[in-house]
Amino acid sequence: MQEKVVRGWDVVRVYAEPASLRMFFFGFSSGLPLLLVLGTLSFWLREAGVDLKTIGFLSWVGLVYGFKWVWAPAIDRVRLPFLSARLGRRRAWLVVAQTGIVGALIGLSQTDPAASLAWTAAWALLTAFASATQDIALDAYRIESAQNDRQAALAAMYQTGYRIAMIWSGAGALAVAAWAQSVDGYEQAAWSASYLVMAASAGVGLVTSFLSPEPETAPVPRERPSAAALLEPFADFFRRFGRWAAVVLLLIATYRISDVVMGIMANPFYQDLGFTKQEVAAVSKVFGVVMTLAGAFAGGAVTMKLGVNRALFIGALLSCLTNLLFAALAAVGPNLAFLAVVVSADNLAAGLASAAFVAYLSGLTSSAYSATQYALFSSLMLLLPKFLAGFSGVAVEAVGYSGFFVATSVIGVPVALLVLLAERAAREERRPEA
Repeated sequence: MQEKVVRGWDVVRVYAEPASLRMFFFGFSSGLPLLLVLGTLSFWLREAGVDLKTIGFLSWVGLVYGFKWVWAPAIDRVRLPFLSARLGRRRAWLVVAQTGIVGALIGLSQTDPAASLAWTAAWALLTAFASATQDIALDAYRIESAQNDRQAALAAMYQTGYRIAMIWSGAGALAVAAWAQSVDGYEQAAWSASYLVMAASAGVGLVTSFLSPEPETAPVPRERPSAAALLEPFADFFRRFGRWAAVVLLLIATYRISDVVMGIMANPFYQDLGFTKQEVAAVSKVFGVVMTLAGAFAGGAVTMKLGVNRALFIGALLSCLTNLLFAALAAVGPNLAFLAVVVSADNLAAGLASAAFVAYLSGLTSSAYSATQYALFSSLMLLLPKFLAGFSGVAVEAVGYSGFFVATSVIGVPVALLVLLAERAAREERRPEA
């Protein structure tokens, strides 16, 4: 948990290390499926005529990510037949999960939410499950690939790939759907083409898994009974943090609440405001990519220079402030230039906050239980926000887009205070008697 602040040329040089470069491609593989079952899917659903309340409730597909701690112990301990002997424990699970993502996206591409919403939801759920399984194995792989003083750099590269994948699966998917569209209005074939392209893009993860080395892992205790083995990763965390464990868990549970709750309604908001798929894709592609890269690298640099907790505090404040820009856009109307400002600021803040938060979560884990503990933390990070996001459509219909965005900004303010309390928790956890 001890932080080592990296200075000078090391801040730049660390990004060129092989482990950091691998994390870029693994981050792309991790970020690709998320919007395809949430934000991009919500645009597809809205164009297919699905109402806002249903779109909001269907976002609960994302709750799968909030329960990945349930099967994370298996990924920490179980060796897969044939694959584990040849690829290693981490890479074997990565290959299985990534194959599942490709297959599920192909299945999703063949559905039509206007005709059978249940099939669309089912394939989206399967995609989310395979994606969550990949995240469990990837998080363990990343944590085991470098010492603590390099985790911020790995997180920054991971988040850079992750955010680029989100732009590709967001703006890119919309652009492909617009290019494939042959008639005005809704056309299922255009969305099918888009999701097939996304399924092919998921192959980046498979290639990276086959070309990457297996990390060195701490030995997994075998002598404990199975029930104790499942509980030990959680007991280890509470032993280390003691009375501060609740503060740390509360921070994890709420840190992304502003972004996640707001994000579900972003694409329906753009469409209802009058922007076309082409306009949203173009702005996200140009300004989103640049500011995402800037935010992720800034997050890694700020974390290494100032420490994790200061970077977390800055990220929390920026997330609240950028949500207010969406409220301003609702008042301004379909102004393309202002949309560019909003998208740029949102991606910059998200990139910085995500890189700092990933580094923070990585530092909380024990090497013997990295997959299970990180899965617990990242699941907790999403559980409450995604549950609340399910009611986002109801909220928009009740108070309008402007009021909704202001509310998502306000609920993020207490997070900054929790960051300050978490710093005390970190100091106490580092004490020898703790």
